[in-house]
Amino acid sequence: MSVAQCMALRPGDMLFPSYRNQGLQIARGIPLVDLMCQLLSNTRDMCKGRQLPVMYHSKAGNIFSISGNLATQFPQAVGWAMAAAIKGEDHLAAGWIGEGSSAEADFHHALLFASVYQAPVILNVVNNQWAISTFQGYAGGEQRSFAARGPGYGIAGIRVDGNDFLAVYAVTQWAAERARTGAGPTLIELVTYSGGRRIPPATIRRVIAPRMITNTGPWANPIQRLKQHLIRLGEWSEARHRALTAELEALVASSWKEAATFGTMTEGPRLNADLMFEDVFKEMPGHPAETAGP
Repeated sequence: MSVAQCMALRPGDMLFPSYRNQGLQIARGIPLVDLMCQLLSNTRDMCKGRQLPVMYHSKAGNIFSISGNLATQFPQAVGWAMAAAIKGEDHLAAGWIGEGSSAEADFHHALLFASVYQAPVILNVVNNQWAISTFQGYAGGEQRSFAARGPGYGIAGIRVDGNDFLAVYAVTQWAAERARTGAGPTLIELVTYSGGRRIPPATIRRVIAPRMITNTGPWANPIQRLKQHLIRLGEWSEARHRALTAELEALVASSWKEAATFGTMTEGPRLNADLMFEDVFKEMPGHPAETAGP
């Protein structure tokens, strides 16, 4: 869904992702090597070893730093969008959180400010049914859809199958057009499923597995669904898909090999510890300078 949404936005739009939106970085052209090096905190780490793994950023790609604190990116996205509107720019902001994070105060602060100031922002709630280890019901998901919270704040809300590439693209494009034409913010709920959670086996057999096999419903593989659709249109083929898969697998392998040359968790080279004092102070105070050594 991240790739589809990114394709529906413009390069000048600012993205405020969560830690599960790696597709945004890839779609904005950030090399896999750079993402891998950040995970390793090695000598090519974009964060210079100062951030947790997966906390990427990209100034060139207009991607805001990922935060380990849940939901902070929502009010940040609204603030950026408000500033863009004040400056008369034709850019919008988009933020992503999981459905569990909608129980955070930041979610409500963001919706309130977005509504009051009609900020050109898209607020995305990725509902994968499980917030870490708790079911979506703990965040109120069994009462109403998360998209239904938008109208309560005077914000358009829409729910979409998050595993349908074309549906996600269309909804995001619609929301972006609303934002650019002054119609205000949109709250999008993207329904998907986190298959890696501790899901009861009975649920997998009864609910999830059949839909994944038939490629229907919000739990089906989005790549397979898009592939089959394009093949039916005559725009793709099994042979081309196999070739692309092999090409991408080779890219991942070569990227990892290159990333490892800049250091791994067990082997050097390693970051210079003195870097921890850079980009912090405009003028280095005496004590850190002495601690840093020659």
